[in-house]
Amino acid sequence: MDAAEQDSFREFVATRSSALLRTAVLLSGGDRHAAEDLLQNALVKAAGRWRRIDEPEAYVRRVLYRQQVSRWRLKWPRRELAVAELPESASAEDGTSAAELRIVLRGALAKLTTRQRTVLVLRYFEDLPEAEVAELLGCSVGTVRSTTHRSLARLRALAPELARPDRPASRDFSPLEV
Repeated sequence: MDAAEQDSFREFVATRSSALLRTAVLLSGGDRHAAEDLLQNALVKAAGRWRRIDEPEAYVRRVLYRQQVSRWRLKWPRRELAVAELPESASAEDGTSAAELRIVLRGALAKLTTRQRTVLVLRYFEDLPEAEVAELLGCSVGTVRSTTHRSLARLRALAPELARPDRPASRDFSPLEV
């Protein structure tokens, strides 16, 4: 990598790493250390191919997704995150309800399997169409649909408080709208 490419790569890392880290944190179920490892590995791969990459952010995101898929395909047992009991529900008047919902959502996402969490992050956080998610994960569109359906059902069961009070829970409820 020549000096101009190094500067370009450093600028990319400086400007986009925080957004990429947020995606990695969601993919890793809230485990910041695992997310940092995931992002670092993706950036190392990008650095090696930097001069041949046309869209760096798309490339790094694709590497993030594929590495996460590789993690849940491993035969190793998954480490569970121990979480404390959630505090009593705060009132909407004290301004903490949105933050509390984010905490509940993060906790519920952490309890999903890695595959379920990955599909939900790609579909709702990254707002990718089913066909693109299927391509990224190397599966069929039907698998993405069924995994999304089962994941949302489990998410609703784990955290029923994510249902918006102004709208009853229904089939079109997106838990990631919070």
